[in-house]
Amino acid sequence: MVQQILFLLVAITATWYAVRQFGKIRRNVLLGKEEDISGNPGLRWRNVLLVAFGQQKMFTNWIPGVLHLFIYVAFVITQIELIEIFADGLFGWHRFFAPRLGWLYTVIISFIEILSVLAFVATVIFLVRRNVLRVPRFHKPEMKGWPFLDANIILILEILLIVAIFSMNGADILLQQLNPYVYHDTGPLAVSSWLGPMLFGGLNESSLHFVERFGWWLHIGVVFGFLNYLPKSKHLHILLAFPNTYYARLTPRGKMENMPEVTKMVQGMFQPDTAEPPVEEEIPTFGAKDVFHLSWKNLLDAYSCTECGRCTASCPANLTGKKLSPRKIMMDIRDRTEEVGRKLDSKDPQYIREELRGEGVALSGENFGDGRSLFDYISPEEIHACTTCNACVEACPVLINPLEPILKMRRYEILMDSKGPTDWVPMFNSIENGGSPWQMPVSRDHWVNGD
Repeated sequence: MVQQILFLLVAITATWYAVRQFGKIRRNVLLGKEEDISGNPGLRWRNVLLVAFGQQKMFTNWIPGVLHLFIYVAFVITQIELIEIFADGLFGWHRFFAPRLGWLYTVIISFIEILSVLAFVATVIFLVRRNVLRVPRFHKPEMKGWPFLDANIILILEILLIVAIFSMNGADILLQQLNPYVYHDTGPLAVSSWLGPMLFGGLNESSLHFVERFGWWLHIGVVFGFLNYLPKSKHLHILLAFPNTYYARLTPRGKMENMPEVTKMVQGMFQPDTAEPPVEEEIPTFGAKDVFHLSWKNLLDAYSCTECGRCTASCPANLTGKKLSPRKIMMDIRDRTEEVGRKLDSKDPQYIREELRGEGVALSGENFGDGRSLFDYISPEEIHACTTCNACVEACPVLINPLEPILKMRRYEILMDSKGPTDWVPMFNSIENGGSPWQMPVSRDHWVNGD
């Protein structure tokens, strides 16, 4: 009974805290502008099945692709055993499914153990790749500090989970022989049947019981810890990869999104008879200065980033030594979104835009203003280096589009701040003043007048 109460308290506390964190992430994503992404559900579900479930794009590099598959499949299939652990914890049972499934239980747990061994091998190799072989894309400037530590923490948690599984199963195999009335027969398990006696064969029943309970609690502890760690980690993509691939753009890679205000203006120029009369209204914001000007899908992209660096490794600008890193762009957008979220949670009125402050006015996304923006995270040099080749978009294993926010920030810089690279500004000024990219003393249509 004590164990059941303790399990229930841990489960409720961990779940409550996790729900709060995921709720904040949802709030943060919805800080972005509304965007209608719909149509062709068949193709969207195909993307989810092939890219998110099937890991299709991971196999561009087949060795890490196979190793990642081992960990991914082990993670998914292990949830079957987790269901039993939850049932045992809530109701005080021990291996609830073992007597009910018989030989099928042996097959399922044996399969989980084989996958766990493969996942262990893959995890060790990934640790070696990051920390010993030092694969270049894991050691770019944006990966220093927390991002690099984050990746190692999650791999260590994987190892702890595997230790928990084999401690629990290995000790249980021996306890079945000592006390078959309490410990249900699981049949010959693929790994624990020989690993258990090898590791714990000299222990008495009380010591074996301690090891089995240690493995059981370690397993559930890692699961709850992982659940609450996810919102702070790049491994949030384990969950967000599925909606992100579903809502991925289905348009051709190189197609750019038009700005409605500019489209309307251009149509009025070509068809003056159908143009709507001008209406005095607030000047629209072209492009994106902050997360509020990006769409919710852009922010979902940022939270879905796996920080794998495939986008940066394939970026021609980065490969030629320029400052641009598509991975850093997405990480910076997420960091800025998190910063805004923390300030909104503070409810501090100092973050209300000065012109909107007043008695009884509460801080919200609509009136937020802290004097900072995405340009405090992302330098003009970075967004100017982009060649819009879409290599980063093609490389991403979860269909993130780093090019979109880059283009939106460029548009803001040029159309709202009248800034840009020194090679670009004269061209834009000439187009605005003379309708031609060339600096000529007369307008482009001057010849029509016969002068």
